[in-house]
Amino acid sequence: MKTDAEIASSAKLRRIHSIARRFPSKYVMPYGRHAAKINAVLLQDLANKKDGKLILVTSMSPTPSGEGKTTLTIGLAQAFKLLKKKVIACIRQPSLGPFFGAKGGATGSGYSQVLPVEDISLHFTGDDHAVVSAHNLISSIIDNHIYHGNKLGINPDRILWKRVSDINDRALRKIKIDFSGKGERLEGFHISAASELMSILCLSRNLSDLKKRIENILLAFNNDGRPILLKDLKIQGAVTALLKNAVHPNLVQSVEGAPVFIHGGPFGNVSLGCSSLIATKLALKLSDYVITEAGFATELGAEKFFDIKCRVGGLKPSAVVIVATFKALRLHGGANLEKHIENIRKFGLPFLVAINRFKDDADEDLKEIIALLENKGIPAFISDVRNKGGKGGLDIAKELIKLCKAKNNFNYIYSLKLSIKQKIIAIAKEMYGADGAIWTKEAEDDIRTLEGAGYKNLPVCIAKTPKSISDNPDLIGRPECFNITVHRVMPATGAGFLIALCGKILLMPGFPEHPLAEKIEVDGHEHLKIC
Repeated sequence: MKTDAEIASSAKLRRIHSIARRFPSKYVMPYGRHAAKINAVLLQDLANKKDGKLILVTSMSPTPSGEGKTTLTIGLAQAFKLLKKKVIACIRQPSLGPFFGAKGGATGSGYSQVLPVEDISLHFTGDDHAVVSAHNLISSIIDNHIYHGNKLGINPDRILWKRVSDINDRALRKIKIDFSGKGERLEGFHISAASELMSILCLSRNLSDLKKRIENILLAFNNDGRPILLKDLKIQGAVTALLKNAVHPNLVQSVEGAPVFIHGGPFGNVSLGCSSLIATKLALKLSDYVITEAGFATELGAEKFFDIKCRVGGLKPSAVVIVATFKALRLHGGANLEKHIENIRKFGLPFLVAINRFKDDADEDLKEIIALLENKGIPAFISDVRNKGGKGGLDIAKELIKLCKAKNNFNYIYSLKLSIKQKIIAIAKEMYGADGAIWTKEAEDDIRTLEGAGYKNLPVCIAKTPKSISDNPDLIGRPECFNITVHRVMPATGAGFLIALCGKILLMPGFPEHPLAEKIEVDGHEHLKIC
């Protein structure tokens, strides 16, 4: 079989206006021949149009190389297209960190890729750079305010807002800034995919909502313990200006010409893990079926998709696909998959299991997995969208159409009326199978401060390892008799949630000893090559 790069380079791309023909032309803003932004104002004009069906692709606990959720999401969009259904896929924008690090890009694979791969994987339409610039503008203004007299009385030891970079860089996790100057203090960098602005971009309904959320970002506390919001620095207009183009979803195409929105890139382990609400709602107004994905497994991306994104956006999913692979089952065991099935059942949604085929998989092994699941009454299918494109997902697409017709009892795992601790414990018990939670003194102080400041009723986004259902990466499979450890609870008040840092989670990754950056070359035709 051809490599991903060979398939991508041989694909016959259509002009973006052809892909965007269902969008009124006045809302289409081309970025070259094969990509465009769709003006978010279109969503307001379609407010009275009926929504299509929303399908989420999630997975069991993954292996380090991933289980192919993005590939399946794109492949299913192509399968629905072959069935003559109006469909749009919605995925997140790849991050430069993994692209140059260990995992590579997140544009699918084989005959289920989004194109043009090189543009999408690198600078694309500039959204990620806009987030980085806007985020670091805030940091600069905070330090500038302190330098010029600190009229707000910002306590340098209680500044919550860290700088960000879109490149993995462990050397920036803890640094000292303005060395020997009047503003000298400890500082740190997070990866841009963990930026609150990235989550704000993905949860805003329009530009006005974006600006309002930016105004309400909690940046620090003053010397009297009073919260300092971004609007206190009077820079909400400037920050919004840097993001005004980023708010519009990006439209591209798959290998087989299916329309795909790529918008927003928060990681599923340290942040929201979902593509933008604007892209999803636009897609629902313009198609009969929307296929989207959420980062990592059910206890991370899917839980946040349901409990945060769907709650904020008033979304009601129709069906779920749980991705499994022979490799992941060999690593984590069948009990792990069973737990993820239980997790989706707790949300009251119909589902099926898709076994993604990899090149080294034996037919007898995959058929045995299917038989075991079917004997338990679980609908299961082999997906071969990498090798066959949309044709490799037709059986799954047909079953999903049936599932979408059924009524479901979609619900959330916790009520917003619960205390912060109760919400975290609910997620830990229901999604991870934990006995409960252990709180550090810092976490106890954080919770007391946040509830005292009036943030008790926000949903919770848990940041933890994706390598285990628990917060301990060494506990593979389906661990039992454990507690999660909550080290800090941080505000993301502009985005509208709180972040609980559990286990030894890092918000700034590092590169491996030999990152993929060592293997990337550019040929004479300006095409990227992985050597």
